Order: sequence, then structure tokens, then C-alpha cells
Amino acid sequence: MKYKDYYKILGVERTAGEDEIKKAYRKLARKYHPDVSKEAEAEEKFKEVGEAYEVLKDPEKRAAYDQLGRYQPGQEFKPSPDWEQHFAHGHAFSEFSGHDFGDFFSELFGMGRARPGHRPGGFAARGQDYESGVQISLEEAATGVERALQLEVPQATPEGYMMRVPKTVKVRIPKGVSDGQKLRVPGKGGTGMGGGANGDLYLTIRILPHRLFKLSDHDLFLEVPLSPWEAALGANIEVPTLGGKIRLKIAPGAKGGQRLRLPGRGMPKPGGGHGDFYAVLQVVTPADLSPKEKSLFEALRDGSSFNPRSHLG
Repeated sequence: MKYKDYYKILGVERTAGEDEIKKAYRKLARKYHPDVSKEAEAEEKFKEVGEAYEVLKDPEKRAAYDQLGRYQPGQEFKPSPDWEQHFAHGHAFSEFSGHDFGDFFSELFGMGRARPGHRPGGFAARGQDYESGVQISLEEAATGVERALQLEVPQATPEGYMMRVPKTVKVRIPKGVSDGQKLRVPGKGGTGMGGGANGDLYLTIRILPHRLFKLSDHDLFLEVPLSPWEAALGANIEVPTLGGKIRLKIAPGAKGGQRLRLPGRGMPKPGGGHGDFYAVLQVVTPADLSPKEKSLFEALRDGSSFNPRSHLG
């Protein structure tokens, strides 16, 4: 089998401590991660760096690796009988003939697990998760909407520094989402490596204020102005809803602040059904009275026995 110098791959000395090894790995992983790297053969280098770290971060695996001795990278070698007896735990090394050292060490120490379409023993890494906020209108929340989101994702510069670059991701936001809801979009994060799964995209939904309706969970509220005579005598009026205009019957003696509930006329719910619609009545008096209107109000005042403050004593 061919020897791999894991210390050389990470760029550390054989005496390097745990923190130094971890620091070297993180630096190289950022440099070669395929989501951000423009280096040639970044995927292979990223896998190789991960393979080296898997061995050197573990004291047992590192000790076994060190006991193999030193060889030139790519040099053919075979573990000694003493090493096999001490570390192999019954593995038959003949089966590794013709394979590289990474295959051998992966099988021996269980590095990585086989996935469909993934070479056994290879280094697998799950893609990075992304987070983003998205603003939608009330109408879009009611019907669902597709959006092309501009994300800022990390990318390494040639000097090894990290910068953020734009990336467009298309997502489908289902109907019935709530304001402030966290929405997981599977597989829309960073690309996985070596058969690893893609990362996920997590969206925070913000529903923009509407000029007419107020939203509470999946219920909708609409302030409905009434004239004093409509409130006193009752009326049949037209009001808007998200599904179109409807007729609303106002009973005589309606009061300001009174709520009329229309079941199932609110926002759709993710599991099916809808919230409710509430018409909140507001009694509004005219600001500018014509002479005739003023006369009518004066006649009502003089001829009415109604005292709205009688309860005050």
C-alpha cells in the first residue's frame, strides 16, 4: 500500500499538539471547501485534509499511525508483523494490496460510513447550513410563493482570508406560513462532499404589514367604520376579505369595538383549514356637517332620551 504523510498534509510537525492540529485543519478546510474554494482539485484536497484530521485528532489512531514509521509520501510499504499484532485486531492486510493508505486506514479505524454511490473508506462531509430572512406579503403568505433569494455565502480569497459572495437560491414558500416562523428548506445549503448530504437552508419568515388587514396567528382583523345611523338602525354593507368582497349584516344598536366573527375566512393553516375573519366595528361621526346634517343632529339631540353616561350615576 502507498503511504500518506498526514502531518505533511496538515502542514504540522509530528510533535504538534491537539490545538495546533485543529487550527491547521480548520484553516485548510476553509481553504479547500468546494463551496468557497477556487483551488484546483479542491474536493480531493478537502477530503485528504479531513482524512488526516480524523486520524491525528484521535490519540489512539494517532498512536497507531505513528507506530507505522516514516516513509516518503506515495511510497509502497507494509506494516510490520508486530504492528499488525498490536493494532490490527484481526484485520487481514492482504485484502488491502493494491489499495492506498487512506483505504487501509479508513477500513481499520472506521473513518466515514459508506453511502449510496460513495467509495467505502472515503472522507464524507455534510454541506454547511445557511440562514436567511425573507419578507413576503400577506397575499403571498395566503397562496404560497416562489422566491429567488440572494444569499451571502463564505468564500476563501487566494490569501486564505474569508469573504462573502452572492449566491442565488430558489425556494418555494408554502401557503399558510406564520410571521416569525422558521422554515427549513432541505438540501438548499452548502454542497456536501464525498457523498455527504447537502446542508439545509433555514428561513425566518416576515409577513409585511397590510394596508387593511391585521394578522394574528392565522386570524385576520379588519376595522370596519360605521356611520352613527348605520350603528343605530343596522345596515347591510360590503367589506373586503382576502378571498374577495362579501356582504356583512350589521344588527341595529351596533357598538364601537364590537367584533363580528366570520369562521374560516382567515389565513390558510399548514395542516388544512383556515383561521377566522373578524370585522371590528368603529362608529365614525362626520367631521364637517352641512347645515341640513347639523339640523338633523340637533333635532335628534333635542328629541332623544338616550343617555350614554347613565351608568356613571
